Amino acid sequence: MEIRVIGRGALAGLIAGVLGFLFAWIFAEPTIDKAIDYESGRANVLSTVHTAMGHPVEPDGPELFSRSIQSGIGAATGIIAFSVAMGALVAVAYLVLHGRFGVRPKVLGWTVAGFGFLGVYLLPFVKYPSNPPAIGHEFTMETRGFLYLGMVWGSLTLLGLAVFAARRLSGKVGWARAVGIAVVGFFVVYGGLLAALPSLGDLSANVEHSGEFGFARAATETPQPITNTFPTPVTVDGTVYAPGQLMYPGFDADLLWKFRWYSLIDQALIWAVVGLVFGWLVERYLGGAKKAAPARDVAPAV
Repeated sequence: MEIRVIGRGALAGLIAGVLGFLFAWIFAEPTIDKAIDYESGRANVLSTVHTAMGHPVEPDGPELFSRSIQSGIGAATGIIAFSVAMGALVAVAYLVLHGRFGVRPKVLGWTVAGFGFLGVYLLPFVKYPSNPPAIGHEFTMETRGFLYLGMVWGSLTLLGLAVFAARRLSGKVGWARAVGIAVVGFFVVYGGLLAALPSLGDLSANVEHSGEFGFARAATETPQPITNTFPTPVTVDGTVYAPGQLMYPGFDADLLWKFRWYSLIDQALIWAVVGLVFGWLVERYLGGAKKAAPARDVAPAV
């Protein structure tokens, strides 16, 4: 039974991944192209100025994959692999919870997928939202990865504790009050988690680089405008920039908003398809349309 349920979760993830890739290819990829163009222009300005000032400039590394491969096969592989993995995890969580709640299989499948979307993406997104190319420094990549994984772990843990608290309190104060208490407690602790984790702009590596040309102190790693901070004029591609003059704009806020919005919709689409397809498949497999699984109270008697 377990293998067949997990296989249905993986199949749901495969379908969700294909749809998620199509959405990303149509809507998100154009914003990524614009972000790459911005990144190239900014890098050209920085390298030109550093070269003119006699500063060492690291050459660009070789391009292992063309942009067409990255946006096609590469994006499809990444999105589909992620979706299949999440579908399988939803199925595993379903197997753990099956029989503990008196609901139909598809309803439990929908609920698990919904909590997965909240814990894996939406709640961490509030603190560390998705960013397109050009946003994020190489010297903070590892730190940013650990912070995001910590946010995911904290979100999933808090969601699990909220469900556990609601179940334990339901026998004493009723389901409505128990859910209300659990929700309030969740948001209090979640708010503390948001406050405890640092903003990306406050990372020590970013603070150390804030005085360098091309870097500006900010709460995030979104590129700020480049101005000529030198006491003499600077020439870039034939254009002379006086001291204090703007040399290159900051990252387009509208482009950043569009990318994050499309990323959020894409993830919502993936998790919704995983929940709906897996719920339908497991309902048919277990025959849950006829009756809901009896609930087992696994909590110790108080």
